Amino acid sequence: MFAPFFQALRAEGVPVSLREYLGFLEAMAAGLATYDAEAFYYLARCVMVKDERHLDRFDRAFAASFAGLEALAPADVLEALKLPRDWLEKLAEKHLSAEERAAITAMGGFEALMQALRDRLAEQKGRHQGGNKWVGTAGTSPFGAYGYNPEGVRIGQAESRHQRAVKVWDKRAFRDLDDRVELGTRNIKVALRRLRAWARDGAADELDMASTIRATAEQGWLTVQMRPERRNAVKVLLFLDVGGSMDPHVKVMEELFSAARAEFKHLEAFYFHNCLYEGVWRENQRRWSAQISTAEVLRRYGSDYKCIFVGDAAMSPYEILQPGGANEHWNPEAGQVWLNRACLQWPNHLWINPMPEGEWGYTRSVGLIGQIFGGRMVPMTLDGIGRGIKELR
Repeated sequence: MFAPFFQALRAEGVPVSLREYLGFLEAMAAGLATYDAEAFYYLARCVMVKDERHLDRFDRAFAASFAGLEALAPADVLEALKLPRDWLEKLAEKHLSAEERAAITAMGGFEALMQALRDRLAEQKGRHQGGNKWVGTAGTSPFGAYGYNPEGVRIGQAESRHQRAVKVWDKRAFRDLDDRVELGTRNIKVALRRLRAWARDGAADELDMASTIRATAEQGWLTVQMRPERRNAVKVLLFLDVGGSMDPHVKVMEELFSAARAEFKHLEAFYFHNCLYEGVWRENQRRWSAQISTAEVLRRYGSDYKCIFVGDAAMSPYEILQPGGANEHWNPEAGQVWLNRACLQWPNHLWINPMPEGEWGYTRSVGLIGQIFGGRMVPMTLDGIGRGIKELR
């Protein structure tokens, strides 16, 4: 079945051996890539490509061997195979052209959207798909999943596709960032070292060699002198965004978290979702059962702390400006109220954005956060973090 694919790889100059081809067949027979086109592609590439220089050749051979698959009619596929349920559900997702998207108008504001949702839920009797009014899937309605609307409420969808939802009505599950990740580069760590204020306090548990030599010379016998260990006395509050749009930035977030944990003895880290509201948490698995009041955090940590927010600031403007605009819960006070309180409590504040600086202008919420922080938003680059550290010093 896959012999033409093997021959196409050889023709493109990919040095694939017969043993590797047989290994690929064994993996397919074991069901490692059943009914998953993406898994099939990566399985074949993993088994039969030994050098990344040959990836382009492999892609050409793969495209040439399986170019006709997308031309098969759904009816033919259904007759040939009994497809799993999740594949059939994915076929129902709504994909529109740019012209079709432009023709769909928004409902006109957060209050109108919420009122319309209440009315739909009261009237709707069953499941709907492909329409433009009811709560359903694969349509242009403002409510539901796997469709498209320029301003809607996402309900029952695994992940973001267009990043246009005003409110996400789904329970999200996040994992904690790992602060033990080894950095791929030392850039972030070097940049953070500029935020240092050395001090010696606490127990005298470090040998003071110079004082020991001096005291021994004066007394005529060995006089050991100890001193407290020198530590970075800077106190840092780190607020980390774990919203769905931050998924592509998890690696660099963990690198930053690791560097901060290594550099600052006095570091307190909290998680938030998109924007700061009335509660934050330290562990994502316990974010509902062990949530910490933001008001308590404001009272507990004094103005001598340096406050750093890390997030892409990509969200609906309502999440910042509107009570009730938050995802997953109803916030009694707008996000900008809490951000303003944080900026007043900690004058030395900064927002680090992992998105490229050239893309900030495409999202209105980034501009709103930048205004609240008085322009203290920097990209997560060596130069950006360096500029931000100067603002905090």
